[in-house]
Amino acid sequence: MGELRVLLADDHAIVRQGLRALIESEGKARVIGEAADGREAVRLVEKLAPDLAIMDIGMPGLNGLEATRQLKERFPEVKVIILSMHSEDIYLYQALKIGADGYVLKSAAFEELKLALDAVKRAEIYLSSSVSQALIQEFLRLEPPLVASRVIEKLTPREREIFQLLAEGKSRREMAQMLSISPKTIDRHRENLKRKLNIQKEEEFLHLARITGIVTW
Repeated sequence: MGELRVLLADDHAIVRQGLRALIESEGKARVIGEAADGREAVRLVEKLAPDLAIMDIGMPGLNGLEATRQLKERFPEVKVIILSMHSEDIYLYQALKIGADGYVLKSAAFEELKLALDAVKRAEIYLSSSVSQALIQEFLRLEPPLVASRVIEKLTPREREIFQLLAEGKSRREMAQMLSISPKTIDRHRENLKRKLNIQKEEEFLHLARITGIVTW
């Protein structure tokens, strides 16, 4: 593989600027597009066909994990490195389960991202050095520690999108506009999600989204 063609996805422009400078500093990779959220990242991958997407895990509207899931289903040849502030097992497990090719902690991004790019070129998975290799292998063999995570995995892509938007407190009108569907369809999805997730109160969407890594604040 020659020069890597890279798409950056992060909701902070200043972070994207710093990552672009780092990625292009040695002439081994070139940033061909930038996205501010997961939905835009998926659209740009379809349009630009990069070799690699570097994906922030915590973006509004469509988080980096769900965007990665969609990318791997539609464009399995595109490599994905997750950038995350979180070293907790649940985030790492989900990233690997959906096929991420790397998991780099933001606190070490400027030291480790070049190493991750080199690993991607070798068709290897790269994990930040602070992450226990033995623990990751164990997680790949076992089911996730939270029953909730297994339930989330069984939701459809559209249900996971709406789940995140509900957790973010979006109104039915906002969600309908973002997803180009009717408010009545949103209502139907909300009731189905409540049933599938055993949710009684609206605020439980946010709680469940936090413990399963759908939202990260």
